[in-house]
Amino acid sequence: MRKYFSALSIGMAFLILAILSGCDKDFEEIIDVSTTSYQVTGTSSFSSFRYVVGDSVITIFLNLNSSSNISSVFCDIIASDGKKLNNNPVFLLDNGNAANGDQTAGDNRFTNRFPLSQQNPIGAYRINFYVTNRAGTTKLAAVQQFTYDNGQTNVAPVIFNAIVDPDSIVVTDTILIQTSVQVDDSNGLNDVEFVYFSVFNPGSTGGAQVSLFDDGNTQQNGDLIAGDGIFSRIISVNQNNEKGTYRFQFQARDRGGLLSNTIDYFVLIQ
Repeated sequence: MRKYFSALSIGMAFLILAILSGCDKDFEEIIDVSTTSYQVTGTSSFSSFRYVVGDSVITIFLNLNSSSNISSVFCDIIASDGKKLNNNPVFLLDNGNAANGDQTAGDNRFTNRFPLSQQNPIGAYRINFYVTNRAGTTKLAAVQQFTYDNGQTNVAPVIFNAIVDPDSIVVTDTILIQTSVQVDDSNGLNDVEFVYFSVFNPGSTGGAQVSLFDDGNTQQNGDLIAGDGIFSRIISVNQNNEKGTYRFQFQARDRGGLLSNTIDYFVLIQ
């Protein structure tokens, strides 16, 4: 058995449960405007957007009551997987230029357009709006949320190659167990939201869910390579765990809420 350095204790984490487009709207969030010389009066209002070939661009704007002390306005677009879509700040401009979606110069509406890709995952997105004043101070001014549909037919993920190592244990001390499962999703791995297994102790019909990770964190999770579709977790058992056969049920869920097949793996603790 390979050597691992840290683990989630089964006894503490889960077996203990068993043995034992575009009109104004109010902004959704504001961060400390008590010392600013402006007020946010609205943001772009779309609550959902669906990718269509030839129509993949969202128009984003932030309304302020005054721009006299404003140096710049920009935003970041955060996808449902938590990744930022823009490599650089998306600057919003009040220039009356249709190329960036702005209709009237000098009306304190700062606007720009941003293309979304069919490869971006579906789900809940967030736009963080920032304002920098002439003194160079930047503040998070508002947050807009919307749901993105990338226009692809959503297909449930598939899991295979589940591993629990070792799967037969005589417990005389704390023992580390490596768990992993491979996941495939025809909509892309970024469409996979949650990979986990549920542990059912001997005779139990209910089990606690334990997350697995594809983050390349070998020390904590035993995962060797980030982003390779193999999701892993290290757990531990000790003398306090109930003896008998445990069932580990592996499954995955995508961002559209579809569930994969399940794989049952049986582990004997003596």
